[in-house]
Amino acid sequence: MHADSTLTALEAAETLCSQRGERLTPMRRRVLELVLTADGPVKAYDLLEALKPGAGSAKPPTVYRALDFLMGLGLVHKVEALNAFVGCTTIHTHRDGCAELFICSHCGAVEERHGAPVSTNRPAGFTIERSVIEHFGHCSKCQH
Repeated sequence: MHADSTLTALEAAETLCSQRGERLTPMRRRVLELVLTADGPVKAYDLLEALKPGAGSAKPPTVYRALDFLMGLGLVHKVEALNAFVGCTTIHTHRDGCAELFICSHCGAVEERHGAPVSTNRPAGFTIERSVIEHFGHCSKCQH
């Protein structure tokens, strides 16, 4: 993500938190910034390493709590198959649909799209809180 895009995304995150009565603490903001500026999916321990410089370095529970908070607001998605995180490309809620992640098996690039709800097979009485579908294949750059 470019610097302008990152700044815009961080400002939108601040606004979203404010609207929902939440706080984008300095640690949450820094974790979001690191995820947004990463070249691809980033693992929690890579975030921890990036946060280490300086006094009072973050501990693993701090990073995981920040990621949980950011995922809860739809600002970050977990790529379950890679056990890594990507920034959401738009501020939204997934209540009306789901995130679809297209993961290139060759270069590791992840692209997000928003799909229609796919809850036709859910058990009776089951309420879906969020859906993320992961597709594996080859991106357009790796097709050639």
